[in-house]
Amino acid sequence: MAMLRKLLTDSDFQAAVDQESQVRVFLNNQIVEQSAIIVRFDEYKVITQSNVSDLMYHNRDEGEFYLLKK
Repeated sequence: MAMLRKLLTDSDFQAAVDQESQVRVFLNNQIVEQSAIIVRFDEYKVITQSNVSDLMYHNRDEGEFYLLKK
């Protein structure tokens, strides 16, 4: 079973970027992405990629981001 850990701080996001870890993204209590990696982030946006040509931009304060550990 997969375990989820919420990403809260800049260091959490940076670790996910450095390790190219898979994340799940929730918006309004619904999964909007489930096996993406974080490409870039700042204090306002998080950019994720789920395949070669699929980039998604998420507002950091509206979404919830969880590190996916199996």
